[in-house]
Amino acid sequence: MTATGTRTGRRMLGVHAAAVYGFFYAPILLLVVFSFSGDRLVGQWGGFTLDWYREFLDNEQLTAFHDGAIWTSLKVAAVSTVVSVVLGTLAALSLERFRFRGQRVFDALLYLPIIIPDVTMGIMMLIFFSEAITFADTYLGFEFAKGLQTIIISHIAFNISFVSVVVRARLAGMDDRLEEAAMDLYATRWQTFTHVTFPQILPGILGGALLALTLSLDDVVVTQFSAGPGATTLPVFVFSLIRKGVTPMINAVSVVMLVASLVLIAMMLLADGLRAEADETA
Repeated sequence: MTATGTRTGRRMLGVHAAAVYGFFYAPILLLVVFSFSGDRLVGQWGGFTLDWYREFLDNEQLTAFHDGAIWTSLKVAAVSTVVSVVLGTLAALSLERFRFRGQRVFDALLYLPIIIPDVTMGIMMLIFFSEAITFADTYLGFEFAKGLQTIIISHIAFNISFVSVVVRARLAGMDDRLEEAAMDLYATRWQTFTHVTFPQILPGILGGALLALTLSLDDVVVTQFSAGPGATTLPVFVFSLIRKGVTPMINAVSVVMLVASLVLIAMMLLADGLRAEADETA
């Protein structure tokens, strides 16, 4: 190939790359820009203003400390992430390190929340909670209503699978001989886990935790089916605003959610960089 042809090919690749990046990131840029627009129309520039961010901060449905949408999302995400990380890690360890009857069935069922559509998952949780409420009221004699706890249970139900997949990937790349060497040196199973296995899979656990946190903060469909009165997360609140009428405050809320997601990504990249640095030092 001639030098001219090589230069032409590189230019075409550059133009193609610019078009692809523009297609992906132009909507994000427009969202950020129009969140500062003074016009009430979402896609029309009306001069720079911070009024929509002030309206966002002054909205008690969003920012109220105990029952605001933001705090509800944070509480649901925090609790569901912690429980999902513990159960997902245990599930990954059981599937990768042990053999038991029904293992293939358990493995298949663990992947279901990843494969099935969100609407199907939401309907499943709706039916489950409806039956649970009826059973608790009829046979156990106490009142069980949909609310914050049902959202948390729903998020745990689908987050366990994602955490398990990430941790299993880390376990699959781990050298089994390290654990065998530790036990050959008279370490107990618990000592082997705490001093050998856990440090090796910690990056996978952190990655699974960040993934679970992000999925919980962003979920709309499953949350709508499992939420009850007085338990509204931030994504569900934004979706309800769109149905009532679009205003630039939605842009401001979306930018805040975008910044939160970018912070989580930055944390994941930082953790991965620290892990790589530790591996090189070792």
